[in-house]
Amino acid sequence: MQDRKSDEPGATSGRRARGELESGVLAALYGADGPQTARQVRERLPGDLAYTTVLTILSRLYDKGMLVRHRAGRGYAYAPARDEATHTADRMRSLLEHGTDREAVLTRFVSELSAQDEQLLHRLLAGHDEAPHTDRTDPAVEGP
Repeated sequence: MQDRKSDEPGATSGRRARGELESGVLAALYGADGPQTARQVRERLPGDLAYTTVLTILSRLYDKGMLVRHRAGRGYAYAPARDEATHTADRMRSLLEHGTDREAVLTRFVSELSAQDEQLLHRLLAGHDEAPHTDRTDPAVEGP
């Protein structure tokens, strides 16, 4: 029997990295034109995953509030609860908040951007300097 937790370099356990299946399912749903059933999601994923595996991942993502679902025949059709940009930005913010050296993380992140992404970031930051900032969580700031 092969040890699934082998520490040898290059050793593989046959198991996916934590969150890899969830990321794949989310990517399949983001790339779809509308809500998808478990069978439809399974068809969009690489490899030969069991239907029950896909159904389990969809259920877990739904329980986490990352998906919405509605009845489709005897089962459900699933769709992302948020758009892909919002989801990715939330993940980036969460990773940044859990680091111990925020400046080092941001410095490394910016240093590894492509020239095109760096220019985009400069434009976005310049736009934020020019536009008035409204904080939705501040009760003193009134909305429209």
